[in-house]
Amino acid sequence: MNSAIKLGAYVAGLAVVFGGAAGVGKIVGPVGASAETASHDGGGHGGSGSGGHGGEGAASHAPGGLQVSEDGYTLVPRRTTLTPGKRTDFRFTITGPDGKPVTGFKPLHGKRLHLIVARRDLSGFQHLHPSETGGGVWTVPITLPTAGVYRFFTDVQPDGAKRQLTLGADVFVPGDLRTTPLPKPERVAKVDGYEVTLAGGLTPGKSAELTLSVSKGGEPVTDLEPYLEAYGHLVALRQGDLAYLHVHPDGEPGDGKTKPGPGITFFAEAPSSGAYRLYLDFKHDGKVRTAEFTVHAGNAQAPVQDEPTGGHDDTPHTH
Repeated sequence: MNSAIKLGAYVAGLAVVFGGAAGVGKIVGPVGASAETASHDGGGHGGSGSGGHGGEGAASHAPGGLQVSEDGYTLVPRRTTLTPGKRTDFRFTITGPDGKPVTGFKPLHGKRLHLIVARRDLSGFQHLHPSETGGGVWTVPITLPTAGVYRFFTDVQPDGAKRQLTLGADVFVPGDLRTTPLPKPERVAKVDGYEVTLAGGLTPGKSAELTLSVSKGGEPVTDLEPYLEAYGHLVALRQGDLAYLHVHPDGEPGDGKTKPGPGITFFAEAPSSGAYRLYLDFKHDGKVRTAEFTVHAGNAQAPVQDEPTGGHDDTPHTH
C-alpha cells in the first residue's frame, strides 16, 4: 500500500491495517474532520472501564482506553498531529462533567496521572509521567520516532469520580507508514543484558496469574528496586482495538511478604480471546527497563514474525 491514506478511510480500516501483516503506506493529517473527532471512535467499541494500575470495578465495564470520554471526564490533547522524530512538548487536560479542566486527582501507584503511549500496531511503547503546569494543564516531552497512529492512554481517578478511568485518544504522525508485525509468543524476553521469563497465560473472562522472573548473566535478580510502589509495572494491550487490560500487582514492597525478585506476580483478566502485548517495566541498578511479550488468550492466532520477542531500555520513563 503506497498511496496516501485519508483519515476517514484510515480510521474505518484501522483494525484491518494494523491487525494484519506488515504493510507500507502514507499517513497524513486530518482531512475533512478534526483528529479529535476521529479519536472519539476509539477503535469502534463503545464503553471503557478501569484498566491497569490495579483499579477496581472492571468487571462491570468494558476494557479501558477505548473511549476519549467516560463518566463525564474527557481527555483533551492540545494537538493531535506530531512530527516524526521531533521532540515535542505534548500538552493536554482532563475535563470534568462541567467542561472545565480537572485539577484534583487521587494518586495511583504514587502518581496522580500515568500516560501510556503505543502505536496502533503495538510497537513504540512508552510509559510517561507528565507534570502539571497549573490550571489542570499537563505537559510531557515526547518523541514519536516513526509515522503512524499512536494511542495515548491516561490512567486517572479525578477527585469525585467513583472509580479509576483509563481514557484514550489517537495522535497522528504523518509520513511513510511501515507497520510492524506482532512478534510471535515467546516465554523469554531479553533486554539490556537481562532475561525475563514469563510463566502463566491469559484466559478469556477469568482472572489469570502471570509471573515474570528477572535474571542477568544466568543468575536470578533478587534486588529489584521499587517502581511505582511495586517491584514491577505491567501494561497489557489487546491487538486490534488496543483495549487496556485490568492488571493487579500481587503484593508491594515493605508488606513483609513480597520479595524483590526474581519473580514479579500479577493478576490479569482478558476480556476476550485474542492476541495481547504485555509490557513489563522493572527497575534495577537505578534504571527502568521494559520487557515485552506476546500472549494469546483462548484459541486466537495472530500474524507473527520470526524474530524473538524482546524489550527496550531507551524509551523514556519519567518519574
